[in-house]
Amino acid sequence: MKPRKNTKRVPSFRKLLRTSQIKLDNKLKNKQYKQKSAAKKYRKEQKKLREAVRDAISRKPFPLEECKKKQVAKKWEEKEEEEDALPLDMMDEDDLKLMEDLAQKASFLTRDLSSNEPVHIKKRKHESVIEKYEKVPRRLQTEPEKELIHLLPIKDKSGIIPQTVEKPVLNVAHDEEEDTENMEEAEDFIEEPLPVLTPEEMAAQRRQKLQERKMHIAALASAILSEPDSNIKKLKELRAMLMEQDPNVAVIVRKLVMVSLMEIFKDIAPSYKIRPLTEVEKATKVKKETQKLREFEEGLVSQYKFYLENLEQTIKDWKQRKLKKSNVISLKAYKGLAEVAVKCLCELLVALPHFNFHNNIIVLIVPLMNDPSKMISELCVEAVKKLFKQDKLGYASLGVVKVISGLVRGRNYDVRPEVLKVFLHLRIKEVELQKDSEDIAPKKKFMTYKEKRKNLSRMQRKWKKAEEKLERELLEAEASESKEKKLKLHTETLNIVFVTYFRILKKAQKSPLLPAVLEGLAKFAHLINVEFFDDLLIVLHSLIASGDLSYRESLHCILSAFHILSGQGDVLNIDPMKFYTHLYKTLFSLHAGGTNEDMGIVLQCLDVMFAKRRKQVSQQRALAFLKRLSILALHVLPNSSVGILAANRVFMQTFPRMDLLLDNESQGSGIYLPELDEPEHCNAQNTALWELHLLQRHYHPTVQKFASHLIAGAPTEGSGVLPLDLSQRSATELFETYCMKGMTFNPPVASVAPRRKDTFSQRDSFVDEELNKQLQQHISETGAHKHLDFAKHLKESSLA
Repeated sequence: MKPRKNTKRVPSFRKLLRTSQIKLDNKLKNKQYKQKSAAKKYRKEQKKLREAVRDAISRKPFPLEECKKKQVAKKWEEKEEEEDALPLDMMDEDDLKLMEDLAQKASFLTRDLSSNEPVHIKKRKHESVIEKYEKVPRRLQTEPEKELIHLLPIKDKSGIIPQTVEKPVLNVAHDEEEDTENMEEAEDFIEEPLPVLTPEEMAAQRRQKLQERKMHIAALASAILSEPDSNIKKLKELRAMLMEQDPNVAVIVRKLVMVSLMEIFKDIAPSYKIRPLTEVEKATKVKKETQKLREFEEGLVSQYKFYLENLEQTIKDWKQRKLKKSNVISLKAYKGLAEVAVKCLCELLVALPHFNFHNNIIVLIVPLMNDPSKMISELCVEAVKKLFKQDKLGYASLGVVKVISGLVRGRNYDVRPEVLKVFLHLRIKEVELQKDSEDIAPKKKFMTYKEKRKNLSRMQRKWKKAEEKLERELLEAEASESKEKKLKLHTETLNIVFVTYFRILKKAQKSPLLPAVLEGLAKFAHLINVEFFDDLLIVLHSLIASGDLSYRESLHCILSAFHILSGQGDVLNIDPMKFYTHLYKTLFSLHAGGTNEDMGIVLQCLDVMFAKRRKQVSQQRALAFLKRLSILALHVLPNSSVGILAANRVFMQTFPRMDLLLDNESQGSGIYLPELDEPEHCNAQNTALWELHLLQRHYHPTVQKFASHLIAGAPTEGSGVLPLDLSQRSATELFETYCMKGMTFNPPVASVAPRRKDTFSQRDSFVDEELNKQLQQHISETGAHKHLDFAKHLKESSLA
């Protein structure tokens, strides 16, 4: 059996840093115990060997030939007495010779014929004791072989002389004595009473320690930033301070080290990803500068990896409510450490999307977006939003979207809506759509050699070659290849987003994620493949008809449906009358209370439903919406009123004969039915926009301007035209501009200029004296309870 290899790994520096003193003491005791056991086993084996030699010597040896002679004589006597021997003249000469030869061999005569043992076994058993004794090693008490340490050799005239030194062996007994002495000294030291410090002294001592640690951190960080190539090893020393063991300053020091290392890595990390060297590259000889750069990159990547592992371990310890054995930091303080670690990871996620281990950071950050702690989840959500906004190519966005999709599916759609709402910040404006076979076929850009020889002369071929070379250089300058990569990445990212949305629509329609899904579909609906349009519109209408959605969710359904139909859906013969009817029916759900915020989505729906589909909308439908929106403008906040009147302006400029509602005389038969929920059959042409006259007296000046503009027929030039700052903005922009979230009047009210004191001071003082005299006389005559009415009367008369 082959001896088992020692596969025990040497502990790394990081592991030793995290090991407590108690664990190191236990390891030392185990090592000493193993040494004692090995020595004891060796002594037992030597003792057994000595006993075996002693037993062998005590037995009396006897010569082998005497034994053989006695056995042969005894055998012949038994033969003569019991058996009748055959006469010799009856035996052949060959047989007789064989018997004589066998008689000379003692082994043949003395052997027990009933036994089947071979002959050599008996010989081995009766081997000479002296020979056996000689085989025993002379030195009974062997000493263990001493290990040698090979040093550098010395060379002289005679040649190379090897140099070795014996490796020092630990004396277990001496170490035990030292340990006992140390324990006694420690007990004596513990018995001595510690000096009692006042709270002021303890605070001063803590401030001093903290200042020393800060100076040390600053010195290391400045040294690394000044010369990263030379001082890359100091990152290890700085990272070792993450294991600060002083309980008085451990929390603050670890936080400072985390943030310092994060800023250092953001500053010294290169703008490319560092890949590991191959074996061939390692074996190749390079310049000193190249070797120095390789060492710097290797050290940077390893320290960056260890730093990320430390941050991950801090977050895991806090999530598992797990304390270290040393108990240096309390469980409550671990939350603060975990928050700092999450902030560092979020900063690195945004600042170093191109560097190593970025996907590992994504895997750490994305699950924390669904964390119960509001602060941590908001930090992670904001970091992902920033990453989406600044990611121009799409590699980082694709990685995040994949992890979010897996998280939503793994948690069985039980995640916070904010996790899905981050998809709205993706920078995706175009994707690769399915093309015809003619478009997919590669187009010939350059002529082949045969075509040139056949169609061009020698000079023309020369000019053609130079022209093609120039075209290739221009193509490289335009970076057309990177644009194709970008489109592929965006297409793959959007496919994963739509798969996530469709799964939720299919399996979790009552999930709180539905509003985020509908909002996302409304934004990216124009990029969906045409094959899914019919099924998606059916699902959206069924969701609205079910009645389980809130008003905001139903608005998102309508907006998604019209985004689908306004893009590639123009070629489809689909009548979305149900969506028009639902929006018309639910417009009066808006008011000046909580639903006022939903007006922005309504204005987006109106823009998509009417302005972008003007050819598919009938005049009756447009008149009905114009009338109902004018009624609604009386019941909402000023910013919503401004947005509605801006949408009405678009109606009057887009659709012909909208000025019918500005005339008092009725057009056609029937009367207007405002309570009817069918816009096509409510006879809106038989009413008038009397609401505009009320809106002309509105307290908001912008509402007044829009009302006067619409009463004039929404002219584009002339006396009733709007100012440029209002006419060039869309209804949604105006709604957000005049928002009153800050509880202030927008635009602000102009203050009245005060009167000049030098002009009116004498008159005011004279009037005040006269009023006071009349007031005192009235109080004395009528009583104090009526003086307020009289004072009011005096004030009015004086002002007049």
